[in-house]
Amino acid sequence: MPDEHQRRAPAKPKNIEEIDPQRDIRVRVVGTVISVDEESVTVDDGTGSVEIFMQEEDIEDIEENNKIRVLGRVLPTPDSFEIQAEIVHSLEEVDMETYNRVKKIVNTTE
Repeated sequence: MPDEHQRRAPAKPKNIEEIDPQRDIRVRVVGTVISVDEESVTVDDGTGSVEIFMQEEDIEDIEENNKIRVLGRVLPTPDSFEIQAEIVHSLEEVDMETYNRVKKIVNTTE
């Protein structure tokens, strides 16, 4: 009997500069919003920037300089890639210094 529930690929934590649109399917990025449009936001994580397309209701509460975490699908383009957001989290209440310290510790133990 075939499995009716197909598991989707995990959203791997990535710096924007590390994303390979030919290999990465789903990614998790954290960064600062540098621009907001009707259908997308541009996020910079210090290593690069990427346009992230999302639902209108997700964009409504996002402003420039907000810190966000996005889980989404990598979509190759002729010149680079973009991300189609699946989940968007505000990190405005998160102490980013502590977040980055914990991230560094976790990355060294994997």
